[in-house]
Amino acid sequence: MPHAHIQLDQPSATLAAPGFASAARRAFFATRPPFLIASVLPVLIGTLWASAAYHRFDALLFGLALAATLFVHAATNVYNDVSDDLIGADAGNTDRIYPYTGGSRFIQTGLLSRREMSLLALGLCVAALLVGAALAFLRGPGVMLLGLGGLSLGLLYSLPGAQLSARGIGELAVAIGLGILPVLGAAWLQTGFVDVGTLLLCVPVSCWVAGILIINEVPDVEADRAADKRTLVVRWGESGARLIYRGLTITALIATIVIIVNHVLPAWYGLPALALAGAGMSVAQRISTRRDARSQLKRGIEWTLAIQAIGCITICIALLLKRFL
Repeated sequence: MPHAHIQLDQPSATLAAPGFASAARRAFFATRPPFLIASVLPVLIGTLWASAAYHRFDALLFGLALAATLFVHAATNVYNDVSDDLIGADAGNTDRIYPYTGGSRFIQTGLLSRREMSLLALGLCVAALLVGAALAFLRGPGVMLLGLGGLSLGLLYSLPGAQLSARGIGELAVAIGLGILPVLGAAWLQTGFVDVGTLLLCVPVSCWVAGILIINEVPDVEADRAADKRTLVVRWGESGARLIYRGLTITALIATIVIIVNHVLPAWYGLPALALAGAGMSVAQRISTRRDARSQLKRGIEWTLAIQAIGCITICIALLLKRFL
């Protein structure tokens, strides 16, 4: 008899309909598109910094950078589902909070087979490499190093044998791959160099991205432990997860202060930064592995996604104002 805590939410059964249009929809939703915004916004920040600080903007380079980043992030999401199915982390995850944790559930519900998901991940990787080749043609081969670095981190996060997510460094890999590299790469494509302002902007962005992964690991902790996927939350437990989350929140705030002092962002950005830090400290209190605290943990996950989005969007607004006022 199933336990009361088992989450019954699943992908919509309408995705199983026959035909090319349904197959395309399955492929699209298998990438977990709502989470792709987490890597889109850092690309915007890097591009807007180049425009605000140096008045440089190339629409083609921006579009290609955005496409390459989306393909890399989507490939990472899909391959992560394949890997977690291989080790049994998703199949045995009865504590997940769908749709935020426990994967897309496409393999577990039979919407796509493991082989089909693997082929989809491969296709997305090829698409990312093709866009990267176009960028290399336009801006030189150096851009391929950044692109390959991001793609490698994304795949090594899940790749059996390497599986950075199981070694306590997956969170760092995500912070670099989805936070630092998109900002650096986008700014470098526009200007041809990386300055102090770019490096400073990377810090809060990467902290917010890492915070998403940390809190998302909490409801999956038992399934990950059973599958020997030793994430930081598996290693440090509930109290450790709260500590890490608070540390990321404080680091983002301190970095923001340094950013303002160095005139990378205007002084008024300190107000939303303080509000975001306050929200982050409040969310840390919601981190719990107790099954009767699932609703508060779900709200914490949603607030963490909002913190990352609002933080990045307000940076974008500040940079736009810096550029045109």
